Amino acid sequence: MVAVVWNLLLVYLLYQVARLEYYLENSAYLNYTAEVMRGSWLFDTSAILYTNALYVLLMLFPYHGKETMAWQRFCRWLFLIVNGLALAVNLADSVYFQYTMRRTTTTVFGEFTHEGNLGSIIATEFLNHWYLVLLFVIMMTIVWLLYATPNLNRRQFSHWRYNVICLVALILFVPFCIGGMRGGLTKAVRPITISNANQYASRPTDAALVLNTPFSLIRTIGKNVFTVPHYFESETELETIYSPVHPRIPRTPGTPSPPRKNLVILIVESFGREYIGALNSDLEDGKYKGYTPCVDSLIQQSTTFRYSFCNGRKSIDGMPSILSSIPMFVEPFILTPASMNEFSGLAGILSDEGYQTAFFHGAENGSMGFQAFAQKTGFQHYYGRTEYEAAKGTSDFDGTWAIWDEPFLQYYAEEMSRMREPFMTAVFTASSHHPFAIPETYKRQFPEEHLPIQKCIRYTDLSIGRFFETARRQPWFENTLFVLTSDHTNMSDHAEYQTDLGGFCSPIIIYDPSHPVGTMEDKIAQQIDILPTVLGLLGYDKPYFAFGIDVLNTPAEDTWAVNYLNGIYQYVKNGYVLQFDGTKTTAVYRLDDRLMQHNLLNNSQFSEMERELKAIIQQYMARMTQNRLKP
Repeated sequence: MVAVVWNLLLVYLLYQVARLEYYLENSAYLNYTAEVMRGSWLFDTSAILYTNALYVLLMLFPYHGKETMAWQRFCRWLFLIVNGLALAVNLADSVYFQYTMRRTTTTVFGEFTHEGNLGSIIATEFLNHWYLVLLFVIMMTIVWLLYATPNLNRRQFSHWRYNVICLVALILFVPFCIGGMRGGLTKAVRPITISNANQYASRPTDAALVLNTPFSLIRTIGKNVFTVPHYFESETELETIYSPVHPRIPRTPGTPSPPRKNLVILIVESFGREYIGALNSDLEDGKYKGYTPCVDSLIQQSTTFRYSFCNGRKSIDGMPSILSSIPMFVEPFILTPASMNEFSGLAGILSDEGYQTAFFHGAENGSMGFQAFAQKTGFQHYYGRTEYEAAKGTSDFDGTWAIWDEPFLQYYAEEMSRMREPFMTAVFTASSHHPFAIPETYKRQFPEEHLPIQKCIRYTDLSIGRFFETARRQPWFENTLFVLTSDHTNMSDHAEYQTDLGGFCSPIIIYDPSHPVGTMEDKIAQQIDILPTVLGLLGYDKPYFAFGIDVLNTPAEDTWAVNYLNGIYQYVKNGYVLQFDGTKTTAVYRLDDRLMQHNLLNNSQFSEMERELKAIIQQYMARMTQNRLKP
């Protein structure tokens, strides 16, 4: 019993070492407070008991015959392997955090199911983060050297006395084990989940530091992602407050039919708002230039928004948000059973209107599940790496993920010139993705900067500029509506973009070459607004389904945005951001409090915001579980 307790305490210590490393790796985003450490023991206890339950059972099982070197050697290796894996995923997840702002859950296995390049990526990360490998070796050496093996004096007790002692120890351990796994033993305590970490975090982002990765993986195995809350018992009341069904808009008799414009959507990998100089004129006392001169120039002729946000933190969150107006709540929509529901998107809606539709992504066909999603939502054609290399007779593969952005965007423009008008297309770029490489020919032009992604942003911006140079020479250009946004944000070196809300700041740029006037709308916009806003610009007048709104035809005071981070919903409206844990509002900040330092929670004026957010959540959960994602 003493050996078991000693060995488990050793694991506790190493979990805290791994947490300290997690903090140091991401200190720009996280706060390591005494409350975080206090809460971490609760989640570490649960994870350690889950992962070591078999080890403890084998060590305490009332069987005198286990007092052999062979049995103890097996238990020692079991202990080393299980806890080695747990510590390894904790350390590895510290690198992944800055891309997702949360601990990894089991949906990660679905996210990378179709990737054939994971081996090279993992090998690269081993080299880039050699110090984590060294730390892991040191930690496992400590476990090996300090592991306590029981005294194997089989004559110390008779068989029956030995069995009784082990049985009593096991009986005493069982309730401790159950309570530790659950997070408590009282009836009032339900088994703790990921969202409970917010009790110990002053900000949703810090919940990742309270948690550990083994706990997050274990607690999301086979779990029902969507649970319908009952904030409103009356369906009528719920529909009155918020409905994702957009009714038919009758056209005024005698008004001409709107032009059947082409639609082009550029989803730019990791192209956070922070990198764009034209959208950050006040940053660094007005001296900030950003990394996107080509997009800056485009913005001067486009409609943008004072506040614009993404609805998730992963590429697979961006696809449904942008193309189907479905945000990420709890887990990526594509990876949940709800993705088997009936739903459509811009491609399906416009296909029914006679548009030719196509989706372009320069990665391996099937990568990230994008090809399946494109087909599901109505895209008639898909162009990936396979089609590119067949058409070009050459490979411009970056060696890891996809075709380099510059040649692939040129291919994109060329293929659209072969399409019948009107057409609707979307392209998903790839070069500003980890491991943040650029073509050899551009390394002098775009050297390393503060962050490794910044040179990639410069390269992708140049690629976008050259795409528009080519597009302007095409006959379809003047009759095309362009939308440029990012799938999510990425690495940051400004405190304003490292907050709970700052990590969701994505650009939404609408460019109409037939009306090239630069306008900054004093409104809130989000990815899920793209579908309804575009349909409004195209004059679509039939009913459709979208969680977002037509932001250009909505008064500024009625525009809003919503996202989800570590168990907390964030609702942005009327100059404020409200944080809600599913039960109560936990914080309210002014939007101009860009560092989110002044919590205005004790103010009753925000009850209406909470009511609206509850309606959005209930509609989302109910429609996901009841397969009601169409009008």
